[in-house]
Amino acid sequence: MIASVPTGVPASAVVPPRRRPYTAVFRTLVCAAAVTGLAIDLTLGSPLRVLSYFTIQSNVLVAVAFAVSAGRAWTGRPPLSPRVTGGVLLLISITGLVYHLVLANSSSGFSMTGDATHALTGWRSVSNQLLHTVTPLAAALDWLVLTAPGGLLVRHAAQWMLCPLVYLLFALARGALLPPGSEARYPYPFLDVEAHGYAGVVGNAVFFGAAFYALGLAIVGLDRIRPSLGPDLRRRSNRISPPAVSPLK
Repeated sequence: MIASVPTGVPASAVVPPRRRPYTAVFRTLVCAAAVTGLAIDLTLGSPLRVLSYFTIQSNVLVAVAFAVSAGRAWTGRPPLSPRVTGGVLLLISITGLVYHLVLANSSSGFSMTGDATHALTGWRSVSNQLLHTVTPLAAALDWLVLTAPGGLLVRHAAQWMLCPLVYLLFALARGALLPPGSEARYPYPFLDVEAHGYAGVVGNAVFFGAAFYALGLAIVGLDRIRPSLGPDLRRRSNRISPPAVSPLK
């Protein structure tokens, strides 16, 4: 006799939630790395100025997203939407790539948070590595190994571009409101209207925007072909009626 499952009963009441403790621990460590780097920068610099940088804002998103994701993995609740996790991955990847490919090689000695007058030593060096190297690499590793593939759509790449666009408008508006000569009036050298003019800044923004959109499309494309690498992502067998040996077909 086959037992029937009552109608109207939520799936969570029939199939126990699947906890992922190792995933939760890893994501907690990523959150801690972001929070540590943020705390160091906020302690050593002016909080209002520090918070104006894309580096800081993207790492705040990492800290929040990974804290929530860690809690969900620990309790067995459904993960965050792929659109959210993919967007966070794109933004923190932008932070890491722009720093290592553009800012770190700048002849002006532009530091992690735009302060060219301080050498990256001591705690500043620690926060620099945490916010520009550790969190981007950890977010990529989490996405590749601990996040289920196949949830991203092409339109998500365009939606993610709203964040860099809003940041561009914020940076230009902030610079226009601050008096000339203010410290770190424009947060990054390629957004410096005093140096490049608005036409030059718009040109830089178009170039970087196209690169960011291409990166977003690459993330979506990779999501469609990458395998489920993590052991926690393998499908479970049916716990309601597990297969049994039977002569009936």
